[in-house]
Amino acid sequence: MAALDEKARKFLEQPFVGEVTTLRPDGSPHSTVVWVDTDTDVVMFNTAVGRAKERHLRKDPRIALIVVDPENVYRWVSISGTAELTTEGADAQIDKLAKKYLGQDEYPWRNPEEERITVKIRPEHVETTGFDE
Repeated sequence: MAALDEKARKFLEQPFVGEVTTLRPDGSPHSTVVWVDTDTDVVMFNTAVGRAKERHLRKDPRIALIVVDPENVYRWVSISGTAELTTEGADAQIDKLAKKYLGQDEYPWRNPEEERITVKIRPEHVETTGFDE
C-alpha cells in the first residue's frame, strides 16, 4: 500500500472535488465527480447503493481518483488502488462531507429510500504535482 505524505493529506482536507474513475463491465472507464474524505492513508467518498460507481466496484474494485486545486490546475493528487465498500458509518460520513463542501450540518439531498455507502480507497499508487513550492 502506498502512503499519503503530509502535504497530500492536508491538500485532500480542502473542499476540492475529485474525479473518480471506475470500470464498467465491458472494461470502459466511467468517471464522476465526488466529495473526498480522508482517514490517515485511506481516501474515501460516499455514494448510494445501486448507483453506477457502487455497481462497478462490486464487480471490479480497481479505482482511480484525482483531486485538482481549482486555483492551480498544476497542483493535484492522484490515487489509484483497490476499493472497499461499507455501509457502516456512511450516513454520518455524508453529513461530514456536507459540512466540508456545503457548510451544512446535514446532507440536504438525503433520500430515505437510498442506502448510503462509503467507498474506501486503499492507495497502491500516489502521485502528486505542484507541492514543491
